[in-house]
Amino acid sequence: MRLQLIVTLISLFTYINTYAQQRATISGYVKDASSGELLIGAAIQVKGQQLSTSTNSYGYFSIDVQPGELEITASFVGYKALHTKINIQEKKQLTLELDPVDNVLDEVVISGKKRNDNVTNAQMGALNFTMEEVKNVPVLFGERDILKTIQMLPGVAKGGEGSSNFYVRGGGGDQNLILLDEATVYNASHLMGFFSTFNSDAIKDVALYKGGIPAQYGGRASSVLDIRMLDGNNKKFAAEGGLGLIASRLKLEGPIVKDKSSFMISGRRTYADLFLKLSDDETINKSKLYFYDLNAKANYRFNDKNTLYLSGYFGKDDLGYGDLFSFDWGNATATARWNHVFNEKLFSNTSVIYSDFTYRVNVSSDDSKFKIASKIENINLKQDFSYYRNNLNTFRFGIHGLRQRVSPASLNAGDNASVNSIDIQKRYGIELAAYASHEWKPSNWLSLIYGLRLTDFMVQGPGTYYTFDEDGEVIDSKDYDGRIVKHHLNLEPRMSMSFILNPKNSVKLSYNRVVQNLHQLTNTTSSLPTDQFVLSSINIKPQYADQVAAGYFRNFVDNTYELSIESYYKYMGNQIDFRNGADLQANKYLEGELLFGQGRAYGVELLLRKARGRFNGWLSYTLGKSERQFDQINEGNWFNARQDRTHDVSIVAMYELSKKWSLGANFVYYTGNAITFPSGKYSINGNTMFYYTERNGYRMPDYHRLDISATYEPKPAHKRFHSSWSFGLYNVYNRKNAYIIDFRENENNAQITEAYRIALFGAIPSVTWNFKF
Repeated sequence: MRLQLIVTLISLFTYINTYAQQRATISGYVKDASSGELLIGAAIQVKGQQLSTSTNSYGYFSIDVQPGELEITASFVGYKALHTKINIQEKKQLTLELDPVDNVLDEVVISGKKRNDNVTNAQMGALNFTMEEVKNVPVLFGERDILKTIQMLPGVAKGGEGSSNFYVRGGGGDQNLILLDEATVYNASHLMGFFSTFNSDAIKDVALYKGGIPAQYGGRASSVLDIRMLDGNNKKFAAEGGLGLIASRLKLEGPIVKDKSSFMISGRRTYADLFLKLSDDETINKSKLYFYDLNAKANYRFNDKNTLYLSGYFGKDDLGYGDLFSFDWGNATATARWNHVFNEKLFSNTSVIYSDFTYRVNVSSDDSKFKIASKIENINLKQDFSYYRNNLNTFRFGIHGLRQRVSPASLNAGDNASVNSIDIQKRYGIELAAYASHEWKPSNWLSLIYGLRLTDFMVQGPGTYYTFDEDGEVIDSKDYDGRIVKHHLNLEPRMSMSFILNPKNSVKLSYNRVVQNLHQLTNTTSSLPTDQFVLSSINIKPQYADQVAAGYFRNFVDNTYELSIESYYKYMGNQIDFRNGADLQANKYLEGELLFGQGRAYGVELLLRKARGRFNGWLSYTLGKSERQFDQINEGNWFNARQDRTHDVSIVAMYELSKKWSLGANFVYYTGNAITFPSGKYSINGNTMFYYTERNGYRMPDYHRLDISATYEPKPAHKRFHSSWSFGLYNVYNRKNAYIIDFRENENNAQITEAYRIALFGAIPSVTWNFKF
């Protein structure tokens, strides 16, 4: 047996080396010919050799071919295919530039890769798309919003009316890792969730991973949303923007050194606060209600092997009521990235990343003046490698180092305040991770991606750490200096595989374990800026999720229609909830208010999509269940998670009526969120008190809504100047969907308690003028 194994390994090694000697390698980048923008997921095919690949997240590709005269085809959604003939004997580096087509709506798809990539690719539970591909999806206030768009995909539940928050396959809102140019965004919402932090004008590519999460990602238990910003036009100066009823935006881009470096800067601001200035009431006149954000990026290409990228984001919300109350919050990120090509096989990316989220609350009245402030920040160092061994084997490996600091909400009271100041200690943590993965195609009918991630989260001082009893009372404390307090070491295996039945049919399987060491404490279905963050500690163990999934994928009519049916089961360990009556704000013993249990989620997702043509769109349906179990809650029985929804349906349709007019519509329906309502009431000293029994044992009313939009693009009067008008109507039939259900005593009979519905939005029209030159 041992001799047979040695012979087999020698034969395999000999085959690989012989294979390598008989092949030549083509590598390089695919770009937009008009702007120099690198294209992510562009397809590269070799005519006559049945070979294909696609560009990575940095626009780079590598493919092995048989030497000789070849015809290479590069293609990407919204661009004319490029056919290039070359003569290659050993290796060759290319820069392939694709020309945009005049009207991209003729070829709208939700992936820039080859037409049947959804069938043949081993990656499961993933979707890629650009903002151009979803520009006609109707959204609230007429603002294109990537987070509102992904909420219409299967397995992704909406956080509520107008909210940017989302839940993936039954997980919590804090279990989604949201990245902007590799930097973590902790709170991805403006105006309490009605807008997301992401200005669509600045976005190039979006990738959502719901299952089979690649090993290079870690830190969240449910999903990864990886958003990449535009690099900037290195050919010519360009401007783009829009004026809307509630917000306006402007993007500027151009070359610093033509064909060598470029910049992009994009800003956006709402101006609802300007209408407050019209009020005669002095308090309202001084009030604030706005947000702004800024995206910026620059790059410099030293040579064919080295490129430096610098990017950043800053956004802030400011709400206030006169001099009595003010509340502001915001995100800031910065990324420095160096791409280096060692050779045609080995690609490297080195990143240094900073992320920050801060909020401040100020209250000023006659008897109470105080401030509440909280902050979370991290510095992240990443080194990633991609090794393209041959067309059948791609290896990815790297190391990541992350240092986080959490400054919990502390209360700073004024001299005459009716409350006392409370200073909450900062918490520190260091997370080191190493990963390796292998994408392997051992045969024409089988593709695999498997890998392993190793993480070590180190709880770091200085600080005082408390030990609590079962009732949450402090029983001991210990002070630590800056040394390591505790290690949380975890292995995270990942695997996806595709069994290709034929070019139009495949069956896929996946498994992944993901570990999470940052925890967001919230008791609503909307992610609020004031939600608290805590790190894993001596009391808080890392959350983890084990997910298995299986799916069937089929394409019809020359890959015009795509069908996928996926089922999943997810077990979630070390889940967090609160004791009844828990105090989450400015509480130095916050960890004593926490309860720890388990969760499970399972369901089936269906996606039917028309990928090309004048009429396109998709139908999404999710049948799911999400539950939690804690010994101290609901008598230890399983209960519905807040985000549990039995049914979730989205229909999205886009139609090119003519060269000037494009129409869009979407309809959403979902089962109401699980919620805890009072089961009875009693009176104490004349005060009515409600009695609660089962946790999340009731439901909000079912939600449904229809939105429509129309885009008018007149023939440009000038060659360089283009403009369009976008019209929209949100909630066409003025459905009063419940935002809150509250209770009150009947006016005529105090013995009767009645529920009443508070709706947030009715029908909302929108109009935006867009321009570019």
